[in-house]
Amino acid sequence: MLLGITLGTVLTLGALVASTIFNSEDYLNSKILSHYQEGLIMTGIFLKANYLFNFTAIVIILREGYSFKLFQRDKIVLISAMSAVFAIFMFTLYYTPDILAYQAAGEEMTKSKNFANIHKASELDFYLLALSLIVLIVRRLQLLIKE
Repeated sequence: MLLGITLGTVLTLGALVASTIFNSEDYLNSKILSHYQEGLIMTGIFLKANYLFNFTAIVIILREGYSFKLFQRDKIVLISAMSAVFAIFMFTLYYTPDILAYQAAGEEMTKSKNFANIHKASELDFYLLALSLIVLIVRRLQLLIKE
């Protein structure tokens, strides 16, 4: 269930929230917020979601570690779980602090090539997280049905 909640959060943030916030003028009927201000709002939302992501990573580590100890081993589960944990920690512990540092340095820093590269990499990491969670959920369901 937690995996589904986390996947839903990833998809909602990526597909719905980001597109709404970064197109705020469509909803406000004027350009009230700058792209930088929209980014600050989006970062605030991601900071809150990071608690869920980190909690999910810890649960995955504990759950899959316990399964491994009981010799309930599956390559697909292992790879997708490791990939999900890696993607979560890259996003919450690497990309988010970097993005915060650029934002704290001011609007001009967020217009730099380095910031654009970091932001693009964080988006790719988010896609990897979504894919890893989908594979992990599907494989866990397949194994559950077999039992």
